[in-house]
Amino acid sequence: METPSRRNVLTAGGTLGAFGALSAATPARAWTWSPQGSVAGAGEGADPRWVWDEEADPLVASLLDRGDVPKVNKLLRTWTKNGQPLPAGLPADLRDFMERARQLPAWADQGKLATAVDFNEKRGLYLGVTYGFASGMMSTVIPREARAVYYSKGGADMKDRITKTAKLGYDIGTSNAYKADGEMIVTCVKTRLAHAGVRHLLPKSPYWTKVADEEIPISQRDMMVTWHSLPTTVMQNLVKWKVPIPAAESGAFLHSWQVAAHMLGIKDEYIPASWSEANAQAEQVLTPVLAPTPEGVKLADILLNLGSTIDGGLLTKPILGSLTRYVLGDEIAGWLKIRKDPLWDSLFQTAWEPFVAVREGLLSLEKAPGALQKAYWAFDEILRIGALLFLSEGKVPISIEIPQTNNPHY
Repeated sequence: METPSRRNVLTAGGTLGAFGALSAATPARAWTWSPQGSVAGAGEGADPRWVWDEEADPLVASLLDRGDVPKVNKLLRTWTKNGQPLPAGLPADLRDFMERARQLPAWADQGKLATAVDFNEKRGLYLGVTYGFASGMMSTVIPREARAVYYSKGGADMKDRITKTAKLGYDIGTSNAYKADGEMIVTCVKTRLAHAGVRHLLPKSPYWTKVADEEIPISQRDMMVTWHSLPTTVMQNLVKWKVPIPAAESGAFLHSWQVAAHMLGIKDEYIPASWSEANAQAEQVLTPVLAPTPEGVKLADILLNLGSTIDGGLLTKPILGSLTRYVLGDEIAGWLKIRKDPLWDSLFQTAWEPFVAVREGLLSLEKAPGALQKAYWAFDEILRIGALLFLSEGKVPISIEIPQTNNPHY
């Protein structure tokens, strides 16, 4: 049986209608996570590999085909706040879509979102490190994501691409993320439009099609893989480091990312309702796909070299490499060709968790091991500058736009 594409699945009677034949033909790779574990509590159970964005994709394809994207991008540069009216002059079909897409889901809980602000304020330093060196570096060993980034327009300017990615992490951590004067909704809707542009353009790249194992990029499953590389991976690391987090704050942090998933166009039936469901889904969709690619190795090297521009010599490439090795493990570090560093590798392995305990008031620095006493201030500075390196990128004025080309270098 031919592997279904979006076009022939829809022709066959819709993504959901084609799922039965698809799952029977590919039982070894069948989607098994139950929609009962989602925020929707129910769903069709369609394999998300064959589900994209049924609203945004044809709309953006039409904008590109009729030459409206330059005008649209120019107008949307002025739309920066959640509560701000959409710019005058947008095409009517785009305006209608964006008015719907900017609405929070009915299940959004303002109380939980307010609690998430407290969590982000308390854990901002840890979040900077984990977003950057757990989530950010993990993205380079997600083959589909690495290839899509490398061969799409974003791959032509990785500093710009990383800044746009960081904006999502920055905006969701602000005190007014989903409020009228915040920017998270704007960032999500613009990202949704940009993803639709990539889906339309990337299949036309001979470089991408030569190495890709999918016909259309950024499926719902691809998006959930990326989503798990963010909140799920972050929380797993905070738990591993024994950071004490009240249950209400942990749930609120998850809720802020559940809302983000919805706003990015992920169907509610794929969004985990709890951390246990998130971990179960990640075991199916994230962990098995991690692997090295030539594109990912190059992207990782770019990420590891970013710190040299702002850290005054502290966050050198070896230190960032050791932090990546500690957070993601030896195997992934090996995939990314990160050299071992006896000093920093050892310090992270022996002193990081006690350092976290000191910062959290669970251990007295005076009673801590000698190695930790020597490393404490260096670690504290690594946290501070690591957060600055990642989260400050979100503060840079930047417009997430619909791409009009793929990477011109490929």
